Amino acid sequence: MRYFFRKRIPPFDRVLLVESGSRYVFDNLLPGLYEIYPNMRLDLVTCYAGLPEGFREDRGQVYRVTDYPGREGRKRLYAELARKNYTAGGIICSGEPIMTKWKWMLVARIPAKFHVFNENGDYFWLDYTQWSTIKHFILFRAGLAGAGAVRLLATLAAFPLTLLYLLIFAGWTHLRRDLRLRSR
Repeated sequence: MRYFFRKRIPPFDRVLLVESGSRYVFDNLLPGLYEIYPNMRLDLVTCYAGLPEGFREDRGQVYRVTDYPGREGRKRLYAELARKNYTAGGIICSGEPIMTKWKWMLVARIPAKFHVFNENGDYFWLDYTQWSTIKHFILFRAGLAGAGAVRLLATLAAFPLTLLYLLIFAGWTHLRRDLRLRSR
């Protein structure tokens, strides 16, 4: 994760996008990127069989995670992508469990500055200046932001009491049954 402690936005000449969410997010994103950065070379890591709408194969390469099975395959993919000298990268965090482990390992291992897209097309850069946005994003995805936070925290607080009640009830029921069988 290069540039985490820098505010500088790198040039978009070598970009790696990780398609770790719904395809429609990239279908809407790619044409705009190609228009804004006409000299950009964009590579794509995906788990889908086809290509996103608007992806230009003449200006980028596709890496399918299914082509790199097992631990050795993953290591080979990480090494191959690290050698490409990407300046920027992007991942989708849309609340869907698609390539979750892959995207975070790629963010950790690829020396590039990454930005995070959500399903609405909003994005933020992964750097220290965005700490409040990152914190809010994590809390929101974990269900700890907004009205859902109170309900989740109440459920978490009630769980040990509920479990204790059920254990006591089961113990009492089995004890009564055992006493009744012994008294016969």
